[in-house]
Amino acid sequence: MDLFDKGDKKRKGGGFNILSGDSTDGHGGYGVGALSLDNMSPVIVDPEDDDAYVDMGALHARSEVEKRVKFYPDKEEIPDGRLYWMVWVTIDHNENGNPFYAGVTACEILVERGDKRIRKGYKSMPEHVNNMDKSLKGRIIVDNMDDHSKKILGAFLKGFNKDMWENSSEKLHQLLSVEE
Repeated sequence: MDLFDKGDKKRKGGGFNILSGDSTDGHGGYGVGALSLDNMSPVIVDPEDDDAYVDMGALHARSEVEKRVKFYPDKEEIPDGRLYWMVWVTIDHNENGNPFYAGVTACEILVERGDKRIRKGYKSMPEHVNNMDKSLKGRIIVDNMDDHSKKILGAFLKGFNKDMWENSSEKLHQLLSVEE
């Protein structure tokens, strides 16, 4: 899928591609090195509602949490914002071919409360991009989350697929198995 394709027949430039399958199969042509997000899912953790859910719109910054929000780079703009965590979860397969949660990285989002048409919000785009990349590389970064949010995320991942949870690293188990 090309994010910059406007349906123009005479399109210039390559744009940014998110491809399915393996773009590095040896042909060396167009698309080699393009980013594949086939094994990544964005999980939204809502500690206020004790909830966690997958929202694929987040891959393009269009999750339900992000819609109708103008984001600012400074947290001070959102003094009483509602906290959400955007967690990038990447699945991989171990040496036995069993799937597991390989990369799990969390990013903070604050959204102004109220029913305004356009609300203010905070998120760090560089942090989101970097954490997506780190998740794809199998890193686990959840130390920035509060214990309540970690507990919600751990319960969600266990409940989503118990086998993937059991095949995951001991580090992930330790970081998300918290007592409040």
